[in-house]
This record gives sequence, C-alpha cells and structure tokens, in this order.
Amino acid sequence: MRHAKKGRKLNRTSSHRKALMRNLATALITHKKINTTLAKAKELRPYIEKLITRAKHSLLKEQQGKLPEGQTIDVHSRRVASTYLFGKGAVQELFDEIAQKVVDRPGGYARIIKTGQRRGDSASTAIIQLVDWFDVQDGAISLKKKKKVKPAAPKDAPVVAAVAPAVVEEAVVETPIVAEEVVVEETIAAEPEVVAAVIETPAEEIIPSDDKEEATIMKAEE
Repeated sequence: MRHAKKGRKLNRTSSHRKALMRNLATALITHKKINTTLAKAKELRPYIEKLITRAKHSLLKEQQGKLPEGQTIDVHSRRVASTYLFGKGAVQELFDEIAQKVVDRPGGYARIIKTGQRRGDSASTAIIQLVDWFDVQDGAISLKKKKKVKPAAPKDAPVVAAVAPAVVEEAVVETPIVAEEVVVEETIAAEPEVVAAVIETPAEEIIPSDDKEEATIMKAEE
C-alpha cells in the first residue's frame, strides 16, 4: 500500500521535480495565468497557495506591527519564499502586489480549468490562474476545425438563372451582326434618296482614280 507517498512524480527525479515547480510558480506569479498539463496544474496549486498564504500572513504582521524590533518588513518570510521561487522580482511581486489583493480571501487563491486533450500525446491540459485576476470561464477547447458557413441570400433578392457557356458564346458572336443589320435598315429607311443615288452611280465613277489607271494598263496588256 502507498502510505505516506502523496504527490505525483511526473516522471522526473526529485531535483528535476523541484526545479519544475519553482519554474511554474514563478511563471504563475509573473503572468497570473499559465497553460500546462492537468497533472502539473494539480501539483502546482497547493505549492503556490502555501506561498501566497505565507505572504498574506507576513503582510498582516507588518500592518499590525508584530515584527521584531527594528524591522519594517518580514525579511524571514521573504527569504523562505525565495527558496521556492526564481528571481527577486517574483518574490517582490508576491509580497507587494498579490498579498495585498488576497488579504481578505480565506483561501483558494488559484483556479484550474480543464482545456481538453493535447495533440500528439493526448495529454490532459489545463489552465491554472489566480482567481482575483480573472473571472470564471469555461475552458473547453474544441480541436475540430470550424466549417465556414456562407451567409444566406436575402429573401427578396432576384433569382438569377445560370447560363451555359455555349449560350454565352453564341450571344457574343451574333450580337454585332444583328446590330449591323439594324443600322443598315435604319439608314435605308431614314435616307432613301442617298441610297438610290449610290445604286444609280456608274461603276466607273465609284472606282478610285488609282484603280482606274491599273485597270487601263491591264486592258492594254491583254
């Protein structure tokens, strides 16, 4: 039986697991929200909540004046927290910003939101965030691609019938011919005297002068 063996090993050695928790806690304090696997998020929540509780108690001691004589800040608590975090900036933000915001909260500083399965290894993923910075939300993420829905045509829109390519080509070819016939008919109807004069004119007068010379030369050669 697994007595006194609480916690998850996360497939890591003891030193690697401690470094992982320090990295995750530092990232959560800096960004207030991180996306990781569900197992890591469950291990990180009690880890970070203990640090936030220590920072809150430290702030209350500073406000009530219960520190040792000559001290204005709880140096001991900050040194302890620095062994669980990376960087002075994360420790300062924990005690100066986060502790002041959660001073009236009795506990439950972090929230875990499941976000489905990860592509590749199908690992369960989750978002862990500080509750005082974000509202409650649903973290379900669909991995299916959304289909693009075409907008529906309005009911009053006119219905346009599809025209075959062959019909379009015939219309393009026949259109100018019909137009010319109509123009000729209109010209004849509008100016009958001009048309009659053209018909009665001899062929010799219609032929240009250059063409007349060529025709005379050809007759002489024959």
